[in-house]
Amino acid sequence: MNQMKIAAFDVGTNTVLMLAVESSATGTPRVLAELSRITRLGRGLDRDGALDPESAARTLGTIVEFAKQARALGVERIAGVATAALRDARDGRDFIAKVERLAGVTLEIITGEAEAELSYLAVRRGLALDSHLRLLIVDIGGGSTELIRAEPGCELAVTSLRIGSVRLTERFARSDAPAQGEVAAIARAVDEALDGLGWQYRRPEQLVGIAGTVTTICAVALGLHTYDHLAVHGHQLSHDEVRRTLERFVSMPLRERKKLPGLHEARADVIIAGTIILDRVMERFGSERVTVSDQGVRWGLMWRELDAGPN
Repeated sequence: MNQMKIAAFDVGTNTVLMLAVESSATGTPRVLAELSRITRLGRGLDRDGALDPESAARTLGTIVEFAKQARALGVERIAGVATAALRDARDGRDFIAKVERLAGVTLEIITGEAEAELSYLAVRRGLALDSHLRLLIVDIGGGSTELIRAEPGCELAVTSLRIGSVRLTERFARSDAPAQGEVAAIARAVDEALDGLGWQYRRPEQLVGIAGTVTTICAVALGLHTYDHLAVHGHQLSHDEVRRTLERFVSMPLRERKKLPGLHEARADVIIAGTIILDRVMERFGSERVTVSDQGVRWGLMWRELDAGPN
């Protein structure tokens, strides 16, 4: 098998993520770099329908920087996907064109369902899961939340809900320490979105949570001063721990949340809404534990590109 170096970009509502790997004969790629930066591309999008110029410029600069680093590592192919923010923004195509011109990266605007399928691929390849279990994956983003349901003998069921940590924070939170009424309004919005699913099926035997919201909740629950992949990836987080962590977030103003071990200060303003989404999903599907994965869409994209082989 010829070795191949590829990079995978995930440009989301809240974060830009880049994974660079080299394929290997063993089938397990060697990670060359993993980069992450919170750029808040979706700031104000729910209200205005267009990208915030400052956030768009910050995101564009980050993609240019990350692409340069990938090429310096000898990456031969760069694949990129854009999710909720660029799906929804009326000027999303203009932003995509700027990325291609200035960074040399072609971003594919994917549907929520395609995003969910990449998340499923990442989970299946990145966690040692029993394929006979009824599985539910929740991917909480800034602008949307994807749910992926996998049951033996059934087709994969995927859906994308227009609820995310940034979207719900901007819609309902009026203060940096949300009042109980604001917290309740966020929870109602999540419950209403879940009501619209219409899914009638037995409760999942395993719930997996991916993306930055879930890994952050886990890192805070574990009290990690420095993020540790080995501690977070595969960790079983109980519903009680999720609720206690939510109570901590709600009980303190933003300036104090920013100081919590495990919580990146740029995520501190939207973490309450994200945690409410996870709490309500666990409640709705009767899940007492969630298995945490820090390998999300970018990892699914990486596996897709490696499976496709050289161009």
